[in-house]
Amino acid sequence: MKIILVLLSSAVLLCSAAPAFELVTCSENSHAAAARLAMHHINAHHDHGYKLRLGKTQGIKVVTVNGGCDVELHLKLLETKCHVVNPRHFEDCEIREEHERAVMADCTVKITVKMGHAKVTKYECETRQVKTDLEMMVMCPGCPQLIALDSLEGGRSVDEVVNKVNQNTTNKHYYILQETGRVESAYLMSVGMMYSAEVVLVETRCPMGSRIAIEACEPLCPDRA
Repeated sequence: MKIILVLLSSAVLLCSAAPAFELVTCSENSHAAAARLAMHHINAHHDHGYKLRLGKTQGIKVVTVNGGCDVELHLKLLETKCHVVNPRHFEDCEIREEHERAVMADCTVKITVKMGHAKVTKYECETRQVKTDLEMMVMCPGCPQLIALDSLEGGRSVDEVVNKVNQNTTNKHYYILQETGRVESAYLMSVGMMYSAEVVLVETRCPMGSRIAIEACEPLCPDRA
């Protein structure tokens, strides 16, 4: 078995600059601005997994009310390769390709516009793979497969990743797992089963070489980790 490490992020998490929003109004010319406001809101409240980008606005309904309007958007969102802790703006993130077992989300977003102020009041999203497992088998039979994060193989892969990082003697402190993004498996004739784990690690207060159990170590910056 061979393990491949993909470190999504580690140590201190940075904050990106607040975006400048376009004015959302009740006119037809404001549909793109409403979709962008919805995307910022969804990503700001998406606290695990990967950032999302707008794939397509599938529908929009505007209902006039006293002092403004209620806007309902139906959006198709695409998964990017940026984990939510990545400080890069979601619009600058690369979209995951279909052969990489990409995930998409169908979202319904409600926005209220009153007195020139727009606010997202509610949103619901349903996620699924862009291609089903059967479609992937036909399209790319040799491509890696996603495996459950709580599976035995997935757990072993993640443990191997954490141990490998903590064996790096150039680190000042030990690292602990914050989140597992995804684990993939593939079979190669030359090496057999191969696993690839994408993880987020957080630097702890425990110095390298200390005898404290790593699992008991506290994050170096708990308010930002």
